[in-house]
Amino acid sequence: MNRMRLLNKTAIITGAAGGMGMETVKRFLEEGASVAATDINTKRLISEMGEHPNLLTLQADLNNEAEVEELVYKAVNRFGTVDRLVNIAGIAQRATPVEDVTIAEWHRILDTNVTAAFLTSKFAIPVMKKNGNGAIVNISSISAVRPRPGLNAYIVSKGAILSLTSALAIELASDNIRVNAINPGPAETDMLGQFAAADADAETVKNSIFKDSVPMGSLIQPDDIANAIVYLCSDEAKMVTGAILNVDGGRGL
Repeated sequence: MNRMRLLNKTAIITGAAGGMGMETVKRFLEEGASVAATDINTKRLISEMGEHPNLLTLQADLNNEAEVEELVYKAVNRFGTVDRLVNIAGIAQRATPVEDVTIAEWHRILDTNVTAAFLTSKFAIPVMKKNGNGAIVNISSISAVRPRPGLNAYIVSKGAILSLTSALAIELASDNIRVNAINPGPAETDMLGQFAAADADAETVKNSIFKDSVPMGSLIQPDDIANAIVYLCSDEAKMVTGAILNVDGGRGL
């Protein structure tokens, strides 16, 4: 495998303590990047990753504007700059009829899945503009284009991520900042079981509903997503912006 495709790049990766996030942090370090890895709870991340000279682990609430600004400041202070941003942080929604969704739950999902990506972009983009280049990758979901019943707020949040990606891609093209999105299909992570209805068995749902919905016959693995993120953040994708890459085993067909 070609290594060091991200040499001399500095990335902020959100949702870094999750399965997809942690695999992405590992891949970025393997490819030579410096990484500021952030999550609301960093205990698992610190335990799994240990010490690495090119890794900065930061705990932050991504819905808190001051904490996000501080996050970017700390990354720049440690590594000198930020030229890559990967927005992985997100939460699931238990399958719930729309009439039973509370306004509090609606706001919680939209804030976590959309507002956080807006805030990280808001504070990282000025640094990228000073550099004269940058790349942002936003994690959406194949459910944004192939919806499932009961995941109403989640689907709306992921559709908004696709719109944010397009909006920023055209706005920042003249600044040589690329913005792309990935639509993962059902992935083998802890989050997948959280989409089950409250009275359903999570493991049964993962295998009998989600896995069976993938034409290629298996759940997407975290490294499938991480590898796609590496590509979009590398110079191999220097003319790719505003793209939506489905990594879904054919689920979106």
